[in-house]
Amino acid sequence: MTLKASLYFAKSLIFPRTQKNTVARKSLYGSILCIALSVVPLIAVLSITTGMINGMTERLIGLSSGHLEVRVANGIEETKTEEKFSAYAKGFESVSGISRAFPEVTLFALGVGKNMRTGAFLRGVPENIFEENQSFKTLFDVIEGDTGCLKEASSVPYAVIGDKMAETLSLKAGDIFRIITTRKAGETVLPKVTSFRVGAIVSSGYQEMDELWIFVPLKAFFRSFTMANASFNILLESQDAFSPSLVALQHKVKKHCGRFANVYRWDQVNAARFENFSSTKVMLVFIMMMIIFVASINISSAIVMLVMERRKEIAILKSTGATPFGITLAFILTGLYCTAAGLLIGVPVGILISVKANELIHFIEWFVNLFKEVRLMDPAYYLQTIPLAIPVKQIIMVIGGTLVLSVFVSLIPSVRAGKEKPSEGLKL
Repeated sequence: MTLKASLYFAKSLIFPRTQKNTVARKSLYGSILCIALSVVPLIAVLSITTGMINGMTERLIGLSSGHLEVRVANGIEETKTEEKFSAYAKGFESVSGISRAFPEVTLFALGVGKNMRTGAFLRGVPENIFEENQSFKTLFDVIEGDTGCLKEASSVPYAVIGDKMAETLSLKAGDIFRIITTRKAGETVLPKVTSFRVGAIVSSGYQEMDELWIFVPLKAFFRSFTMANASFNILLESQDAFSPSLVALQHKVKKHCGRFANVYRWDQVNAARFENFSSTKVMLVFIMMMIIFVASINISSAIVMLVMERRKEIAILKSTGATPFGITLAFILTGLYCTAAGLLIGVPVGILISVKANELIHFIEWFVNLFKEVRLMDPAYYLQTIPLAIPVKQIIMVIGGTLVLSVFVSLIPSVRAGKEKPSEGLKL
């Protein structure tokens, strides 16, 4: 039996001229629908999780750690004053491969508003960081006020606070709030209260990261707080945070800063978060692949029914010289067709859902809120807006894996069809 004959027989199984509404035919249509319905959520999960992880990664790199983070020892001469620390940070821009360097001093404190208080993570940053740092400029949404306030001179220094912080402390742009830190008087630790004015309220769209942030001009930070418990960091930007040469650049920066500082890549600083992101994505994809596997079993069942329906036809073909391999191949091609048809329906629908994910979520949220108030994309746990990301390579792997799986599940009933004895089929 030639390949052409097997293809012709497979065509007759898929597109019969008669008996188009048999149970076996309906099973084939059902298996196509099952594959399509199982592929849609898999493509959507892949695209949405990839977009979410990319968006969170972009914010962690751009707003928190930089491409490289230099952690400078406290107490050295370069950290004594704002001028010296800024000049020290500026020196890193002379390292080949480093495009920008932003000095930062951080300190944990207590923020006190009108009626509430909460923990705060103070970040002393250059006064023009919201203009010169591209990530700060594009990834922060200004809810109220103007981030340019950090450059303004005032008897009460300006600060930029996160949206969640403003909500907790009941603050609006222009309000004055207090920061409580500590200072030492001999052996006694005393509280130190410093007042700031809210110049702007911002949000990165991911509260888990920015809910405690308070940005203070570096000059005001050195002037207002005791540096004994502060951490001194320099956030470095390169041409590409994902470049393989980032490791070599890390070693180069380490040589530049000497023994009073350590240098970390962004993936080292945020290792725990990225491990959590990856494990969550793997688990979701695994569950979706199990759904596809279950859906593929329907193809095997449909082929079994098709073999039973076509036993007489198989017997006639074998009695006229058809080989077992040729018959087997025809049924495998039938199963492959069902999978391909399901993919042809499911993949475009899955991509369309991914592209319109934000609109769909907002619509579902609006509809559910007619009955009960629910916030599906709570920024305390997720990004408020899902960045669009279509993982083409992963989708191609899904398509290839699903096609291989269809061949696997079709193999046993197809081999049995090839082993059918003509004498038994002709008795029916």
